[in-house]
Amino acid sequence: MAKTVADVMTSHPATVEADQPVSVAAALMRDNDAGAVIVNDNGRMQGIITDRDITVRVVAADKAPGTPVREACSPYVEAVGPDTSIDQAVQLMRSHAVRRLPVVEDGRAVGIVSLGDLALERDPNSALADISAAEGNQ
Repeated sequence: MAKTVADVMTSHPATVEADQPVSVAAALMRDNDAGAVIVNDNGRMQGIITDRDITVRVVAADKAPGTPVREACSPYVEAVGPDTSIDQAVQLMRSHAVRRLPVVEDGRAVGIVSLGDLALERDPNSALADISAAEGNQ
């Protein structure tokens, strides 16, 4: 049984620089079958952008696909280290109402752990685990 987020995280998450357009982030989500992309500033994690961020902060606000990622991302992100326990990650997600946690080492994203990843680990027979496994969600 996994003990740390390093055991269940998706390694090498998709990343985008903050000054790139949101269309690049959306293409990365499509190409990586992911609902979120890590936002970097000169290679160091600055935030995260989700498909919902693009929908609400760009499309619904009638902004162009060329809008810089930094204008649409969530800049204040809860993050964990690879040695964070599964229980601690679950508690952080619960207390901050987030579905994904970047896994960061020395200021750089080395992975991402999702609610689906944790559901699969905790209870592989749950409905959420079934959906997460079937969709390949991250």
